Amino acid sequence: LPWRRQILEGLLGADLVGFQLPGAAQNFVRLVRQRVGHKTHRDLVYLPDGRMVKAAAFPISIDTDGFAELAGSEPVMKRAAEIRAELGHPERIFLGIDRLDYTKGIYPRLRAFAELIRDGHIDVEDAVFVQVATPSRERVEQYQLLRDEIDRLVGHINGDLGRIGRPAIAYLHSSYPREEMAALYLAADIMVVTPFRDGMNLVAKEYVACRLDEDGALVLSEFAGAAEELRQAWMVNPYDIDG
Repeated sequence: LPWRRQILEGLLGADLVGFQLPGAAQNFVRLVRQRVGHKTHRDLVYLPDGRMVKAAAFPISIDTDGFAELAGSEPVMKRAAEIRAELGHPERIFLGIDRLDYTKGIYPRLRAFAELIRDGHIDVEDAVFVQVATPSRERVEQYQLLRDEIDRLVGHINGDLGRIGRPAIAYLHSSYPREEMAALYLAADIMVVTPFRDGMNLVAKEYVACRLDEDGALVLSEFAGAAEELRQAWMVNPYDIDG
């Protein structure tokens, strides 16, 4: 990043700089020492004008009780049952919910699912992948290209591997209210959260909060900040499609 020094100096205009994880805060202090040349000690940066800047971690979370209450409500439970019925009552529903963003690892995730079907580990009669891609920065060319790329991939996978009434991937490019999200979390057996990099990723936490019977499974990228906290998830490397 050519303007890295200016970004660091700009952040040092604050008295407290917050990060999702302790490792990120430590990395910031190390970079300030190496790239800007200020003295540091543990989580403190000493500026020439006598001011001190503190770097610390403040991991973001969710309204856990709110999601749990929503998931236990009759309308949401009824909607979750409807979703399973609309999908043809498959044995397993995989779910991905992300902003349509190149950091979220949607493309390799869907490719990996397709390879599981091709290799005979999964059958489209028994399993479906529901991918919700929330519109994001649609005027930016890079995001338009990503959307086209994902659209082509989904069409290609469904054309090759799907059957009438049984698509391999149910792809939804739309935003949904919290109630519908809770119903999706409740309907899904397996949540797949595989970003290339993520400060935290609240979707992973929301899914766990909605599993009132403590069932379901979470497949989580080791590069999501949530991986530091949700250690019982199935950890994957999104750069390793075979893995």
